[in-house]
Parts: sequence; C-alpha cells; structure tokens
Amino acid sequence: MIAHFLERSQGVSSIIRAAVASFGFVYIHPMADGNGRISRFLINDILRRDGLIPAPTILPVSATIADSTQARAAYAKVLEHFSRPLMRKYADQYYFGEATIAEDGVEYNLYFNAYDDALPAWRYPDLTAHVEYLAKIIDTTLTLEMRKEAHFLKANDQARSAIKQFLEAPDNELDSIIRSIRQNGNALSNQLCKRHPILNENHGIGERIVHVVQQAFAVNGH
Repeated sequence: MIAHFLERSQGVSSIIRAAVASFGFVYIHPMADGNGRISRFLINDILRRDGLIPAPTILPVSATIADSTQARAAYAKVLEHFSRPLMRKYADQYYFGEATIAEDGVEYNLYFNAYDDALPAWRYPDLTAHVEYLAKIIDTTLTLEMRKEAHFLKANDQARSAIKQFLEAPDNELDSIIRSIRQNGNALSNQLCKRHPILNENHGIGERIVHVVQQAFAVNGH
C-alpha cells in the first residue's frame, strides 16, 4: 500500500506523502523492533526526496512528538483514531495462541480470523487526521523545537570550549561530562567522579567545570 501510493502520488503534498509513509509503516509494523524510529526516519526521507528540506537538514520530529506528556498523548490519540475502531469491530476475531515462527523469522502468538473482511481498511485507510497531526508536528518542529535545539548546541559548544581552557579531553568525553552535570542538577555525580578520578583529586577543576556548564546554558536560555 505504501510503496504503491508513493509511486503514484508524485505532485501530491509532501506532508500527505510523509504521513502515509510514516503512519502506514507504523500500522503495518513489519519489524520486531524499531518500527517507530523507522517511521520517523521516513518523514524526513520523503521531505528530503521531495525537495522540501535541503541536505543535510534533519527535522527533529521525534523530539517534538516526545516533548511532553501531552505531546505523547496526542501521538497515541492519532494512532488510535485508526486502530481503536478496528479493535472494537473485530474484538471477537483475534486471540492469543501457541507461539509460531513466521517466514521472516519473527515469533508471534496473535491470530486473526477476519483478514478478508478487514482488508479494505488496510487498502484504503482514512489518514486525514494523521496528515493534520503531522502538519502540526512539522510546524512546531520548525518554529519551536529547532530553535531550542540551536540554543542547546550553542550552549554545549560554549561549555565545551570553556572546559578546554583548563582540561583537555576529546569532544565526546566533554559532551558526556556536560550531559551528566546537567542531568544531575548542575552538580557532579558520584558515577561521573568515578569515571573521571581527576574530578575527585582536584576539586577546583570539578567546581570550575560545573560553573562553566551552568553559565553557558543559563546564558542561552537552558
């Protein structure tokens, strides 16, 4: 369904194409794990292929979807817009039984007795609500989330540069230290000090690192 639609929908709104690819993949759920991550990749893939966003830009739609309890609830609600009526209609047509290995190697124990009757729902799904939802997500990502991300990256770069004035370490290690301090309420955690003994051996360095991290993110609104 997804591939057929994408082949025939050139010229259709990129947001419609991205919504069909993304949510269609989620509903088909072909992978044992990672279906959600792949579906969000498909959003960026379609927008990139259609020329709506330039390389190497990636819209952090995952961050927008998971930004808050309310945002996560909105995502669940749009999924249920399609799935809940089907679950209600076919409540007595599925059951859990003996585990079986499918042709693709995935083990399953869910059995469904009304594939033919339910087939039109999969061939011609109404994804209007999903398109509207994705349009809002993209708008929020462009106007709010990417601005927050830019401020975060600027603050992280400033903190990293400030730490390098008195402690030399690879960027990935410095990013790990910065992340740990922020997650621990702008303080050194015991785990961080064990991983970097110098923070215990030289308390002045630890205090300076905490100070520059706190200062960098405070200046940039974090």
